[in-house]
Amino acid sequence: MANLALIIAGGRGNRMGQDLPKQFLSVEDKPIIAYTLEAFQNHPEIDGIGVVCIPGWETVMEAYANQFNITKLVGICAGGANGNESIGNGLDMLESKFSDKDLVFVHDAVRPMVSEEVISDCIHVTQEKGNAITIIPTAEALLGTTDQETSLSVIDRSTTKRTQTPQGFVIGDLQKMHKEAAQRGITDPVASCTLAIELGIPVNFSQGSEKNIKLTTVEDIDIFKALLHAKRSEWLKSSR
Repeated sequence: MANLALIIAGGRGNRMGQDLPKQFLSVEDKPIIAYTLEAFQNHPEIDGIGVVCIPGWETVMEAYANQFNITKLVGICAGGANGNESIGNGLDMLESKFSDKDLVFVHDAVRPMVSEEVISDCIHVTQEKGNAITIIPTAEALLGTTDQETSLSVIDRSTTKRTQTPQGFVIGDLQKMHKEAAQRGITDPVASCTLAIELGIPVNFSQGSEKNIKLTTVEDIDIFKALLHAKRSEWLKSSR
């Protein structure tokens, strides 16, 4: 059974407000997506990497893969009109090259700080339970709102989780989910985990990390730069 990473790099990142798509912005002379690819390239349990790319950027993606020695790259395909379509295109590409019983780990290109430990736990939970969603606890107080300006309700944070990627599935299972969603008119779910839940399929949790940030704003780039140079003090005990 192969473990395949599917890196979703099909978005243009309009919220970042830059001229280049955010996954191709350089941080310390390296494009963000290269950091992400290297995380899966260097993981001993990942057998192959597929990339879903902005249409027209495939050649750039190939050049980056060559430059940064991403030898596990198995294919690049164009993204769709939204994230759900992009994942579907990537699944079609992987299924044409591998078995539908292999495992796929869908990951945001703009989560470059994903660690070996986070990837490993997602792999192991998926192998054991059939799917795995990387999550972290909700530390903040959660307020409900109907007008986006005020609140009179508190949501119990112990009943919520914050999702990250990777999100692991059996390729054939995720393909069936996409086909059923299309038949039911579910065309733009937030993520693979929400697609599963909308279809009544329970999802299992794997351990994420606060460092596994998604680069959405310019401020996130600042945090990413700081994390690249962060070194934990030896006297600090691990929370895990």
